[in-house]
Amino acid sequence: MSRLKDKYVSEIAPVLAKEFEIKNALAIPKVEKIVVNMGLGEMISKKELKDTASKDLAAITGQAPSVRAAKVSIAAFGLRAGMPVGLSVTLRGERMYDFLDRLISITLPRFRDFRGVPTKSFDKVGNYTLGISEHTVFAEIDLTKGVNPKGLEITIVTNSKSVEKSKRLLELMGMPFEKV
Repeated sequence: MSRLKDKYVSEIAPVLAKEFEIKNALAIPKVEKIVVNMGLGEMISKKELKDTASKDLAAITGQAPSVRAAKVSIAAFGLRAGMPVGLSVTLRGERMYDFLDRLISITLPRFRDFRGVPTKSFDKVGNYTLGISEHTVFAEIDLTKGVNPKGLEITIVTNSKSVEKSKRLLELMGMPFEKV
């Protein structure tokens, strides 16, 4: 069992149940899945970009990404429906907890002048989305191979249906929110 999952079961879940007066153990807020997306519009013109980005995303998440296709055609961008435009990985279970632990304890502190992640990135049902401008901040990426930095989006999906409960869950897990 991962370190973060142990911490959730033994420390975080009881604290959340007490704070929000939750009697049913299944109603305690928890992370259900993490979705990592990488948009690659340049994939249209550079076919080899898909392979390198796919290897990088697999190294970061520990799981092979799936290719995402365009849903609509946009003539101005030379884009037709069905063309590959991105990569996506959905993490659950042990891989999810391992990735979240590495994100919180290793990756986020590596940012220069890091003051915390914004608290305004929650949607109305309590899911948190974090944009990272360069995937090269992850320790799994070997910078000596001349990697082109690409942005990615990490969405942490919770079962809480409340911003307040989700924020408290992520705080207890160690997410470094910015001080306002």
